[in-house]
This record gives sequence, structure tokens and C-alpha cells, in this order.
Amino acid sequence: MEIKNKVIIITGASEGIGFSTAKYLSKKGAKIVLAARSGDKLKKLEKELSDSLAVIYDLRKHEDIKNLVKKAVEKYGRIDILINNAGQGMYEPVENIKIENLKQIMELNVYAVILLIQEVVPIMRKQGGGMIINVSSGVSKRYIPGISAYSSTKYALNAITFIARQELEKDNIIVCSVVPKMTSTRFGENSITKRPDWSATGRPMLQVDTPEQVAKKIGEAIISEVEEIVL
Repeated sequence: MEIKNKVIIITGASEGIGFSTAKYLSKKGAKIVLAARSGDKLKKLEKELSDSLAVIYDLRKHEDIKNLVKKAVEKYGRIDILINNAGQGMYEPVENIKIENLKQIMELNVYAVILLIQEVVPIMRKQGGGMIINVSSGVSKRYIPGISAYSSTKYALNAITFIARQELEKDNIIVCSVVPKMTSTRFGENSITKRPDWSATGRPMLQVDTPEQVAKKIGEAIISEVEEIVL
């Protein structure tokens, strides 16, 4: 799919991967619907981008999800691409996981993705097609102690992505996964529990990507329509 003139919703657009992706795709000529909870950051980015719409929302609220999609259609008349990027981390060994915390990240990392897909699919089907890109994580390809709760949400996201790709192919709706490694963002700071200091454990550290590198891979996924891109 071409990027130019496409209407693209990006969740978690106020910083990190979402922020860089919005800027990258805007430069390629896309019309960007910026979605996040951080109103000030979002409004500032909206002013920087040539053709964009900022929608402040909480993805844990179904009404906010409906409103996000509604405002995108009211502004642009269509939705070509949905990029499910928003997410939250959690660091705890299995024996210490608090189920209420797990439910909280599941609401954002999994349930909100499903609800957004359900909201945009009828629109994409009616207009003849579209694309959904889910931003997963390299932890869904490995078994790393201390992050089983977060990893489980991304394993679930992978299954949703690959099965939805088969289910929606007949409607010309392409579903793809982009899988970053560790990325230089404030993800750890924004996690529901504190990220541990692994430097003293002797554990090999993962290579760190920049948000800009991930943004380019998301752009590649749009153009190639490939099932999965792993950084």
C-alpha cells in the first residue's frame, strides 16, 4: 500500500515509537490521526504536522475508542490504516504478579487492540480495504525472566494479528505485525511496575533500536504488506 494521502490512526502518538512514526509518515504525505492521553504533547505535534488531527483519549474506555474512530471519519471521511502502537509494560516474576495489574495492561495491550480493530473493520470493508499494523515486541519471541506478564500480552497480540490476517484477507484488509527489540524510549519509566536493573546480573543486554528506526520499519510494512517485520 502506498503511504501518500492515506488516512492513518496512530495510537500512543505523543512520544516514543508513535511520535516518530507520526512524523515519518507525515513526511511521506499521509494524513495522521494522532491519538494519546497526553493532551499538551499531542496538540504540539498536531501543530507541527501538515495534515493531522489530535484526539485525546483513554484506550481503556470503550467510548473513547469509538470516539477516536468517529472523529477520524468525520475529519477525513475514511480510515486507510490503523497502527496499534500504544502499550504499557510490567516487570514482576510470575510468583509476584498482581492480577489487578495484569488486567490493567491487558486492557491496554490486548483488549483495546481488539476493540479498535472491531471499530475500523466495518469502515475498511465498506471502502474496499485497508490495513492494520500491530506493534508487538521482541519479548514475544523469547523467554525472559521477570517480564512474563508483559510478554504474555504480546504473545496474545501476535496470535490476534496472524489470525485476523487470515480472517480479513477476503475483505482486502491486510493485517501486519512489526516487532521491535528494546527501543530507546521512556517505556520503562511508564511501566506499571519499576523496570529492574539488569546491568549487575551479567545478563546480555538486547540491542537498542531508536524510535526512528522502528518508524521506518512500520513504513516498510505499509508498503510491502508483509505479515511480520522483526527488527
